[in-house]
This record gives sequence, structure tokens and C-alpha cells, in this order.
Amino acid sequence: MPTMIFVNLAVSDPSRSRAFYESLGYSVNEGFSDENAVSIVISDTITAMLLTREFFAEFTSKSIIDATTSTEVQLSLSADSKEEVDSIHEKALAAGATPAGEQDHGFMYSKSFDDLDGHHWDYVWMDPEAAAGGAPEMTVDEMRAGTTHS
Repeated sequence: MPTMIFVNLAVSDPSRSRAFYESLGYSVNEGFSDENAVSIVISDTITAMLLTREFFAEFTSKSIIDATTSTEVQLSLSADSKEEVDSIHEKALAAGATPAGEQDHGFMYSKSFDDLDGHHWDYVWMDPEAAAGGAPEMTVDEMRAGTTHS
């Protein structure tokens, strides 16, 4: 059985977040969704659990960050093409996301956004032939030259 990942994210309004992720084309697992949580099925092995801040706090003794001002993680998902990257990015922005940068290094192409609660998402396409050979040698300056941050 493949390893699954459940990404738990604190949200201010589960209903609003549900509508946002459904507008990106993701489905909801109703069996794990209620007024405190929405289970967003990203793939067979990836689920985003969107939890109210109060419910999220029940699972940790640490402070919960405000994702609009602090970052703990950047969530990156692969795409099958540059067009798919563009499509999901356009859908996210239309649903209220904030653009958060993009990269185009030829062999690798990505666009990022912050969702309604500030969680940072990257959608990345990588040329399969280039990926098979490993990452090309690039200086930090060359990498920065192909990157913009919003």
C-alpha cells in the first residue's frame, strides 16, 4: 500500500475553504467532514484536512501560526504540463487566492499562490527528460533570475 499523507491546515471558515478547493476541481470526502473539518481529496494518496483553528488546536500543544503573516511550510504539487500549472493557478486566483510568485527555468515551471487562509501552494511541472538526468547545474543567481515573488 502506498504511503498516504494527510496535510492538516488551520482555516478560519471551513465552508469558504471547501468552496475554494472544490473550485480547483478537488473532491470532498464527506465521511471525514463536518462543521469542524473538511477533507479535501487531492489524489489517491494526498488529503488536505482543513480544520477550524479551535479543532486544530486540539491536536497540538504549540501555537498555531497565522499563515497570512508567517510560513511553516510550502506545499508543492506536481502537474503534468505547463498548461495544467497555468489552469490551476488561474482557477485559484479566480476563487480568491493571492498570487505568490512563479518560476520558469525552461526545464522547470511553477506558479504559486496563497489560499484564502494564507497557506502557500506551488504547482510545478518538470520536463521528464531533464528530471531523469537530475537537476541541471545552476548558480543561485541563475535560479533567482527565473523566479518572481509576489
